Amino acid sequence: MIGFYQSFLVIALGVLVSAADFSLFGITIDIPLPERSCGNHNRDVRKEWGELKRAERIDYTNAVLCMQGKPQHLPREEYPGVRNRFDDFVATHINYTLNVHLSGLFLPWHRHFLWLWEKALREECGYPGHLPYWNWPLWSENLKASPLFDCSDSSLSGDGEYNPGEQSLSGGAVTIPRGSGGGCVRCGPFKDMQIHMGPFDRNIVSFAKLPAPGFDYNPRCLNRSLNNFVSSNYDNETIVDRLLAAPNMSDFQTVMDYWPARPKGVLGVHGGGHFSLGATLQDLFTSPQDPAFMLHHGMIDRLWSIWQAKDEDHRRFALNGTNMLLNPPNATLVTVDMEMEFGVLDRPRSVGEVMDPTRYGYCYSYS
Repeated sequence: MIGFYQSFLVIALGVLVSAADFSLFGITIDIPLPERSCGNHNRDVRKEWGELKRAERIDYTNAVLCMQGKPQHLPREEYPGVRNRFDDFVATHINYTLNVHLSGLFLPWHRHFLWLWEKALREECGYPGHLPYWNWPLWSENLKASPLFDCSDSSLSGDGEYNPGEQSLSGGAVTIPRGSGGGCVRCGPFKDMQIHMGPFDRNIVSFAKLPAPGFDYNPRCLNRSLNNFVSSNYDNETIVDRLLAAPNMSDFQTVMDYWPARPKGVLGVHGGGHFSLGATLQDLFTSPQDPAFMLHHGMIDRLWSIWQAKDEDHRRFALNGTNMLLNPPNATLVTVDMEMEFGVLDRPRSVGEVMDPTRYGYCYSYS
């Protein structure tokens, strides 16, 4: 009897999803349904910010502002710094930072994190487009001239006010000169934006568990300091080409993050993007508080997807590393069966579910 109703409901509904629950006479039945087919005819295309029309850029920033105006899902008593739906994503990133950075989970975890963000923008804020990305080499010589950071109403806002107290960053082989701002952002769509959590200590080597301030409430302005030295040296076309030419996952990770640790002070393309925009984006834990975070990681996901597609047999499921920051010897090696947590944002996902942007509910590519 149940088999008959399963067949009937699948045919009648014609739903192309991965699974569905139906209740028949008080009995709940989990019916596996065919995976959505994904091809050129229905694939979502994520575009570079400069490719978008002005109105499309404003659609995106309006959707981000919408997320900042929606109530949070996380409980305030446990997460006092979470003040809106946008902060749910920040807190989730904080919660799993020690597992999903400088580890084998970095690329797969952030791929799904971005997809959840795009899904929330579309479903909760009516955003009609798809996640844009920041193509670093296009603007690496002059960030202020880019459509991302030119302070216009169709940008992601721009530089912060000049702060004479901002210092250069020194460490080992490289000294990074200070950027051109260092204070609060006062122009563009996010000129009045307040961030709520952090900052965290940058000495990540000492972290064995989530350090203070955790999820405490610490309201302050969005800080930026555009740094052409960083962007032109660590996110240029030569280094991007080197990343895509990596013969294996270990070499890919090395160019991405100079991972495992290389001489102190040397950045990979990932760190280059973070350190080119100032203090808010430099915070390992709370960096999603800068709206540029999602576009920066969109570029990372784009390059990973290009690299994977160059050699499907050897790269589609290529993994390397563990499930803990800096891959300590007691950590567990990452496999396709390992589950990744996303807290309030989604159910756990296996690493294998996120390795292909055209399967398991994904259907996207990059321009």
